[in-house]
Amino acid sequence: MSTSLETRATAYAALGELSRLAIVDLLADADLAPGELATRLDLPTNLIAHHLQVLQQAGLIARRRSEGDARRSYVARTEVCNQLLGASRRPRPSKVAFVCSQNSARSQLAESYWRTVSNVPVASAGTHPAERVHPRAITVARRHGLDLTGATPKLVGDVLTGDELLIAVCDRAHEDLHSPLHWSVPDPAKADTLRAFDIAYDDIASRVSQFVASFEGAAS
Repeated sequence: MSTSLETRATAYAALGELSRLAIVDLLADADLAPGELATRLDLPTNLIAHHLQVLQQAGLIARRRSEGDARRSYVARTEVCNQLLGASRRPRPSKVAFVCSQNSARSQLAESYWRTVSNVPVASAGTHPAERVHPRAITVARRHGLDLTGATPKLVGDVLTGDELLIAVCDRAHEDLHSPLHWSVPDPAKADTLRAFDIAYDDIASRVSQFVASFEGAAS
């Protein structure tokens, strides 16, 4: 997707302030609550709110309400921001684990897609596992050449060993586990339509691809 000169000019103007550039740097790998940004940058919450408004108006960030704790909201970089800035380099993890509440859709899709783009070992689990993988997740996975027919939801405590880089792909799991990385992907099962599952898959695949590309030593 190309980015127009006008869009780029507006974005670069917004990023010309040091704190705003620091905010989007912090959002390169994970979605964060405004309060988390304020703590990490040691800035008052009213100033963070101002910076977020400027960044949102420039099309560089998006905000959405938590599906777990409705008092919280999360801030994420937009595709425009990712195109302009890319991802910062990070060490390659020894193992990755994706978690969501039921391990029936988002974390399963993330685990399966990860295997197609990285040889880093990966697992997935849920804080409250469902009885089966959601049928629409299986359908959407099949559309993209992934096979979830033999996958089964698993409990976090039965899968995690403590040496994984933990990535929560849902708000509830992040708020339960305080995962170091959080991708606020809306639960497609709420809408229970193929379109909702397609949107979730596209979001997850884009994030995984960008994350893997950021590993030190990865091909540019």
